[in-house]
Amino acid sequence: MVIGDGVLTSAIAVMSSLPGLQYSGKKLTKGALLLLACVILISLFALQHIGTHKVAFMFAPIVMLWLISIFCIGLYNIIHWNPKVVSAIYPYYIIKFFRETGRDGWISLGGILLSITGTEAMYADLGHFTAVSIRLAFVFAIYPCLVVQYMGQAAFLSRNLHSIPNSFFESIPDPVFWPIFVVTTLSAVVGSQATITATFSVIKQCQALGCFPRVKIVHTSKHIYGQIYIPEINWMLMILTLSITIGFQDTTLIGNAYGLATATLMFITTFLVALVITFVWQKSIWISGMFLLFFGIIEGAYLSAALMKVPQGGWVPLVLSFIFMMIMYIWHYGMCLKYNFDMHNKVPLQWLLGLGPSLGIVRVPGIGLIYTELATGIPAIFSHFVTNLPAFHKVLVFICVKSVPVPYVSSDERFVVGRVCPRPYRMYKCIVRYGYKDIQRDDGDFENQLIQSLAEFIHMEAGEPEFCTSEGSFDGRMMVTRSSSIQSGSTIIATEIEDCSESSSIQSSKSSALLSLRSVYDDENPPVRKQHIRFHLPANQVMDSAIREELMDLIVAKEAGFAYIMGHSYVKARRSSSCFKKFVIDVGYTFLRKNCRGPSVDLNIPHINLIEVGMTYYV
Repeated sequence: MVIGDGVLTSAIAVMSSLPGLQYSGKKLTKGALLLLACVILISLFALQHIGTHKVAFMFAPIVMLWLISIFCIGLYNIIHWNPKVVSAIYPYYIIKFFRETGRDGWISLGGILLSITGTEAMYADLGHFTAVSIRLAFVFAIYPCLVVQYMGQAAFLSRNLHSIPNSFFESIPDPVFWPIFVVTTLSAVVGSQATITATFSVIKQCQALGCFPRVKIVHTSKHIYGQIYIPEINWMLMILTLSITIGFQDTTLIGNAYGLATATLMFITTFLVALVITFVWQKSIWISGMFLLFFGIIEGAYLSAALMKVPQGGWVPLVLSFIFMMIMYIWHYGMCLKYNFDMHNKVPLQWLLGLGPSLGIVRVPGIGLIYTELATGIPAIFSHFVTNLPAFHKVLVFICVKSVPVPYVSSDERFVVGRVCPRPYRMYKCIVRYGYKDIQRDDGDFENQLIQSLAEFIHMEAGEPEFCTSEGSFDGRMMVTRSSSIQSGSTIIATEIEDCSESSSIQSSKSSALLSLRSVYDDENPPVRKQHIRFHLPANQVMDSAIREELMDLIVAKEAGFAYIMGHSYVKARRSSSCFKKFVIDVGYTFLRKNCRGPSVDLNIPHINLIEVGMTYYV
């Protein structure tokens, strides 16, 4: 529903800001207004890739100017047309309204709902602002301005009943019409931008939790967190928004769809908050029940009225949410089946121990990083590696990247390291934890942090009495290591060496085309001096010979280089599966897997160091 809200908000915000041109001196046709709306929407989505940080400083002044403008216009209309409209605050009139209108009054709640749409977007702001700041902004700025504006429109309509279809623009005094029109259009763009950004944020967090196919996420600002851009979703939103704008060509129909999306969002949020009150805040179930009953009745009335508008455009958010929910369900279902296959087909430890430290193949210098989704145990695909690859690296690390359901994971708690086999095997397990708002940067520092974490684990393991054996600990126990503390620690010493190597072939080339391309590239991507970190053991430190040998093997393997080893998996349903499961896995999940980003690209794995081995999963 949030994704559908991102589609509908852009359409209705732009469409509702342009009819003012009909009541100015320029009489534009409906087709011209539609064309202008499409141009604005295309421009809005086309500029998403540059990010909002370059124009974000204008957003707050535009919104404040918009609130002040509608407040002043509403106050002017109240004083000029009908000051008695202030008495409408008295609750008696709403009771009288429903008593006299009956069923028609109840159905009108679907349209009245549009006066409070936008408030559901405040929940998305909780990631960037405090709850107190949002409350203050709503109570002292947004709410008073909106109430005064709607009172002003009511006062204007009480004397101008013929202006009901476009009461806002017709109620604006002529001397300030064009300035207000410009502010209205700008505020519509700001509102659309806010929902588009919120849609990007929601999809990013769903992807981190394994509930959405892998898509490309671009961080448009190096300094301000949360400003992201997703190209595939951006163009998809643009196509859907243009389709709705051109298909409906009417703000009433789009408003019906927008109102139903908002009412559903609020109703579902109320149920989720009731669960939070009971299970997260550990409050009494009676408090949760009273909260749900009070707000559920109010929002249920609005939702029931909005559902009556399903034939008049309200079906759009239902169809959009159903499509996105099916995509999320199929992807999550396929991922869960693949994970369960790995869980039930782990490689037995006795099989590895029977192969010996050489694993029955040649062990060459270097570090092999084997990516797996299992946090414990050895995945079935490892036996596939051993039987298909003629040699393996001296040091093997099973990497499991996990997105945990918290916003951020500090660097001191990111790596959890353990040993898979006895010490002579040089095989380790490392769980790398990211929050769903963490940024997995491709800055080349992951390998250094991993080496530091492994060295810290070897040092910590030697200091634990229950681990002090010649074979080390390989019973599944793991430790949280602090890679950031190794720089000043005594386990290994890190020395930074500047890597000043550049493409000398281009620098020395006499080709004007290559030199011009090089200059353009340097302008867009300023050269960055990379820091190459070299590790060595402290000369004066006393440690066990086995530990020193293991640390030296780790350092030598690091200098030899890294190789990233992944399984290129194909998931298929078993022949005995139902037709529905075959369709979901063989058609739906396979289509999504082939058309989304690969795991190696999503994990920022260097392509030149990547080794992939194919394997079919029958689930």
